[in-house]
Amino acid sequence: MAFVVLASVSCGAGEPVASPATSARADRTPASPTSATDTSTDTSTDTSAPSPTASPSPAEPPAFSAKVTPIARERLGYSWRPGCPVHYRDLRLITMSFWGFDDKPHTGELVVNKAVTDDVVTVFRKLYDWRWPIRQMKLVDVYKGDDYDSIDADNTSAFNCRPATGSSNWSNHAYGKAIDLNPRENPYVTASGSTAHQNAKKYTKRPMKGKGVINPGDKVVKAFAQVGWEWGGYWSGTKDFQHFSKGGG
Repeated sequence: MAFVVLASVSCGAGEPVASPATSARADRTPASPTSATDTSTDTSTDTSAPSPTASPSPAEPPAFSAKVTPIARERLGYSWRPGCPVHYRDLRLITMSFWGFDDKPHTGELVVNKAVTDDVVTVFRKLYDWRWPIRQMKLVDVYKGDDYDSIDADNTSAFNCRPATGSSNWSNHAYGKAIDLNPRENPYVTASGSTAHQNAKKYTKRPMKGKGVINPGDKVVKAFAQVGWEWGGYWSGTKDFQHFSKGGG
């Protein structure tokens, strides 16, 4: 009997064989810290590649904005004087967005009669939303009230207390109810087909393609017509392609 016991102890001294219970416990043992670290590293590497959904979208241009305010007398040092057919207190300054020839948004200024501010904002909102380009939009006073210089600089402007071209009567600009839009691309053209501005000579024909060009029946003409403004490009004889006025003239 003593021999049997010693044999049993001797067998126990060898490498133990795991029991079924021990194997089950080993299967449930959590992964070692080393394994967790390796998994985390692999995941980081896999997700480092750029994802289309993670790419930032291009910034949208700002929405159109327009602010209508009274205009100070000092801002009209050249364009208004006593005796003009409208008092400066009946004029309004519109500071608003426009889309430039550089395909970027800008802010410009127009002075118009207070009775037509809604018309003007309505049309220029459409022009901006269409990305229809305007070269620049400054008060004619920047050019000391000189209509020729303002046109030569391709400046879009409105109020200017002056007579109509070739007439002793007041222009609709003197009432703040007319706008000259991109005057270089849309020149004043005589019945003989000439224009006073050398930089506008290539724009005297209609219809024609071009950035900022106005053509008969196009969306710019229609937008103004929808608020009761007429286009000088429809005049007989002389054509004033830049000119829009409330009620015509």
